[in-house]
Amino acid sequence: MREIFAGMPWWVKWIAVPVVALVVFGGLIASVIGFVFGLLFKLLLFVALIGGLVYVVRKFISGSSSSRSDW
Repeated sequence: MREIFAGMPWWVKWIAVPVVALVVFGGLIASVIGFVFGLLFKLLLFVALIGGLVYVVRKFISGSSSSRSDW
């Protein structure tokens, strides 16, 4: 691989090749990044919903147990 780029100018290695790679694989890269961000968002939403559920259940249980002890 080094022999191929040995006679090339620096801008071919550092500008042209990455640009061509982005053009060719841009859709794949975008879909992978979108999938990862979507997965992270769903995971965060799941954690928030479970945390809210645990908070509501604890609040309900602690409220109902204190009212039972008043009887």
